Amino acid sequence: MVMTDSLPWDIAKAHFPHDGGLADKLQFFVAYAILAPSSHNTQPWKFHLGDHGIDLYADRTRALPVVDPDDRALIMSCGAALYNLCLAIRHFGYTDAVTLFPESDNSDLVARIHVDRPGKATTEEHELFWAIPRRRTNRHVYRTQPVPEVVVKKLQTIARAEGAWLHLVEDKVQQYVVADLIAEADRMQWMDKRFRRELALWLHPERHRSRDGIPGYAFGTSEVIAYVGPFLLRTFDWGRGQAAKDRQLATGSPLLAILGTDADTPSAWMAAGQALERMLLQACAAGVASSYLNQPIEVEELRPRLRDLLGESGFPQLLLRMGYTGLRSIPHRAGPCKR
Repeated sequence: MVMTDSLPWDIAKAHFPHDGGLADKLQFFVAYAILAPSSHNTQPWKFHLGDHGIDLYADRTRALPVVDPDDRALIMSCGAALYNLCLAIRHFGYTDAVTLFPESDNSDLVARIHVDRPGKATTEEHELFWAIPRRRTNRHVYRTQPVPEVVVKKLQTIARAEGAWLHLVEDKVQQYVVADLIAEADRMQWMDKRFRRELALWLHPERHRSRDGIPGYAFGTSEVIAYVGPFLLRTFDWGRGQAAKDRQLATGSPLLAILGTDADTPSAWMAAGQALERMLLQACAAGVASSYLNQPIEVEELRPRLRDLLGESGFPQLLLRMGYTGLRSIPHRAGPCKR
């Protein structure tokens, strides 16, 4: 059995090992799985390659105990990786059979994927596969151009198909209330020294050798600031400035939406992660940029207020903003967290 938790990010279909054994092909599929979004780009997953498939484990050594104390976002990240993995398997002519949490006494084993062939992906799945290496979190200000209704309805259909729901914050008054919750959560988080220390641990300079974590340019900073950024984050409370910035991003978003689930369990989190990645790939294929404003969901006392505002009976899991930008997408695969 082979175990891997890190593979090169440089991947292309032309590299597929047609003449290799199943183990070579499984490792190639995993190279697409790790392009999934994860909180602070922690990449909290491990893959065990077996004779007939892959076991996906949650790597809790990469947990974020301050911002994600229940490992909710960590499990969602694994769900996103699972979606990419299965999409790659189907694209290359194989079939996948997934069992979630196959061992009741091992909560770290989140999915077992049996791989067989022959199989055939749908036209839509092929299109989404090509979007995997192109997907990026884009934190720029979006243009006022609305996201077409056909795209929005497609995203809602995808969420339902994966066992989640997508609530659109369309009412302007409601949008301002959500923006106020985001700003309030920003101020609360940045006042917490533990939050700032945890974020600083995952902030890296642009030329850092590590493939995980958050590059300095993700905050729009210079390379010099990126090097001293961890010190600044640990030392100073930037909450007021961050709150003002994020509030403006929220109120100016052409599409503000909450991805949620009816339950708030690890299985529901896996479903939310798969729905998230499928939606992000669909948006990317349509030329729509996306990023996150999850702060009111991350702050325990604010999450119920967001749910009450929506009037939904389920649980908000992610707060997304989408739109169009004429600027270059920031080449950073961080998510589902806002950073």
